[in-house]
Parts: sequence; C-alpha cells; structure tokens
Amino acid sequence: MQVLFKISRQQQQSAVKVQTYSLDVDPSTTILDCLNLIKWQQDGSLAFRKNCRNTICGSCSMRINHRAALACQQNVKAEVARSYSAWNKQNGADSDRENPDSIPVIEIAPMGNMPVIKDLVVEMDQFWQKLDQVEPYVSSASRQVPEREFLQSPEDRSKLDQMGNCILCGACYSDCNALPANGSFVGPHALAKAHRLLADTRDQATEHRLEQYNQDIQGVWGCTRCFNCNTVCPMGVAPLDQISKIKSQVLANPTLPDSRPLRHRRVLVDLVQEGGWIDERKFGLKVVGNNFKDLPGLFSLVPLAGQMLRRQKLPIKFDASTGTDEVRGLIEAVKKRQSKTASQSESTR
Repeated sequence: MQVLFKISRQQQQSAVKVQTYSLDVDPSTTILDCLNLIKWQQDGSLAFRKNCRNTICGSCSMRINHRAALACQQNVKAEVARSYSAWNKQNGADSDRENPDSIPVIEIAPMGNMPVIKDLVVEMDQFWQKLDQVEPYVSSASRQVPEREFLQSPEDRSKLDQMGNCILCGACYSDCNALPANGSFVGPHALAKAHRLLADTRDQATEHRLEQYNQDIQGVWGCTRCFNCNTVCPMGVAPLDQISKIKSQVLANPTLPDSRPLRHRRVLVDLVQEGGWIDERKFGLKVVGNNFKDLPGLFSLVPLAGQMLRRQKLPIKFDASTGTDEVRGLIEAVKKRQSKTASQSESTR
C-alpha cells in the first residue's frame, strides 16, 4: 500500500516547512515503523522520539492527522481511514466514498503547547514543571511509619488503577484548549495525577491539596471542559473525569477559602435551583461582587451593566422557568448522592 507522509519539519526559531515522503507499506504497519523507514532509507536528518515501541513509555507522542497520539499505537490502515473520513466530512461526501486523491495522505506534526526543538521533538520542561506543582507523591507524613510497610487493601489500591495508567506521554497537554489562553493552568496531566493522590488512602495532605487545586484558574477551575484530553488519551485515564472528581471534592469541602471560581459554581447551581435558570442580576453581584464584599469587583461590573442597559439586555424582572420544581428536585437528588458518596469515601480513609 502506497502512502504519502506529510511531515512538519522545523528547527528552533525557524518557520515550519512540510516535507512529503512516499512509502509502500503493509496497512498494519505502525506510524512509528513508517517514520523509522523514512529515517533509515530516505532522510537520516528527520528527528523524532521513540523508545519502547509498545505503548508503555510515551516517548513517541506526536500529532497524527491533527490530534495527539502515540506513533507506536496507530497504524497506517486506521490513519488512512481517518483521513478519508475527515475529507468526506469536509466535503459533504457520503461516508463510504473515498478521497479522490490516488494516494492516501497521513499528516504528522509535533505536539502542541510545547516549543519545538527539531522536527517532531518538543521541549517538555514546562510539562514536567507543572506536574511538580501538584506535588505528585504521597505525603511524607504518611511514609513515616518505620515499624511496618504502609500497605493498602486490594480495594483501596484498585481506586488508583485508572490514574495509575498514565504514562505521561503529553498527549492531553498537547491538545488542551485552556493552556494557550491561560499559561498558569497546570494542565490535565498534572490534575489527573493530583486526583490519584486524593484517592490514595495513604496520603494525609488532602486539605492542603484541595486548597492548592482550588487556586483560581491555575488549578481545576482553569479547565474549559473541552473534552480533548479524554479524546486523545491513549491509556484511558480520562483526565477530564479526574478533574471533575476534584471539583466535586472542592465543592463538598466547606472549610476551603472562598474564591471567585468557587462562588461561580455554587451560585450558578443555587440560582438554577431557585428559579429554574440563572438570574443575571444576582449572578454578577454574588460572584464578581461577592455579595457587595468585593468593591473592585462591583465597580468592574459598571461598564458591562451600562452596555446591557443601553442595549436593553439587562432584565428588569425575573420570572422563574416552567418546570422549576422538577429542576429543583434533580439538583437536590444529585446533592444527596454526592453527600452520600463523600461520606462513604471519608469513612474508608
């Protein structure tokens, strides 16, 4: 099977150029093996990372057909099918119609949200630094038990399985939509590891961790819930799910310092529970103005309120939505379930 590989090539601080290579390979050949063939037989200057070739080390993470993936995990057949599907969707063709190009194309590029060193090799220093910010190790106090091993039951250990599958390949970090707009966000990889520590019965720093992860848009509130991290994760860690679990623990903890993101979540739910939808008049005052306690926040609302008044977008009165009782019942049921789950989790620690 003949395939064209369009590879983005780049040196530090230089413009990107796309170079095309043609290979005749078996459809089951992995993308990493194809890159090896290109390097060994056509262009020895092509740079990319690799190691285990068995989806264990995460070294060969790159963008394949516009999304982060492991080159050792993806094969030619699947990627050609993906290319056809993308072309059909773009051109409104039937799903069983093939790309009119006589030779299928697979596009390869370096991971996103990281500076390029050369070709498909990226600088990952910031990736590791942000992981370190969440203190991804069991608290030292928990390890100070010299008279015995600090063992866990099989049930407690099983709670860590999903997060423990993370191989730190950088795929979720590469395709995270929040990072380009918010450089302080620690990233989905770090927060997935963060939840592993919160779920670990040996760790004794839960309060400190929740306070740390609750910090403005640096922690869990920086996530835009774009779902990209779940989509590209090659190991099924589902970072967004872990971030949501941390948020649930933060919201259930009344001792944490108040913050605007925390008020945003709580006020939104309270207003919907009260009237079926959000009363915009109260929302700004409660969240940004902190119930008239945050004067700079209140003054920041004045220009927006003026624009809304001029455009008749500021509601004079608020009418509850139809079905408010049903909405209220759903919210109350979810809160009871979350409270029960939190109590069970606390009793097992």
